[in-house]
Amino acid sequence: MTEILRTDRLRLRLVTEDDAPFYLTLVNDPAFIAHIGDRQLRTVDAARRGLLEGPIAMQARHGHSLYMVERLDDGTPLGLLGLVKRDTLEYADIGYAFLPEHRGHGYAFEAGQAVVRHATALGIRHLAAITTPGNTASIALLQRLGLRF
Repeated sequence: MTEILRTDRLRLRLVTEDDAPFYLTLVNDPAFIAHIGDRQLRTVDAARRGLLEGPIAMQARHGHSLYMVERLDDGTPLGLLGLVKRDTLEYADIGYAFLPEHRGHGYAFEAGQAVVRHATALGIRHLAAITTPGNTASIALLQRLGLRF
């Protein structure tokens, strides 16, 4: 597993096909569906394809992608967070999703700070972000990370 970043509590690493069971759970979380969208991935094989065509392909094309966020002390996968380059946006955007039991512990902010610094190190001068208007927790996090409307 290729580690990209490390913080006091977290490891951010490249996703692999082996992360498909985790990804399947994440993308079928009701909050993910409500705020990000329904990826229509219902099997581990579909989730594996989603990873291959999404973050894994993006990493190969752009040199950045969504990263698996794991706790350092026990390796528990918490969520995904990283830099996404969408065809519809001029700039790379910071994207993230965490399983419900790992929200509210400061993991997204900690990982987000590391990824913002990483973007600068990669020469990315501007970052965007997308969220639904009603996702107040996400809006607050993005503002804490320095993004503005």
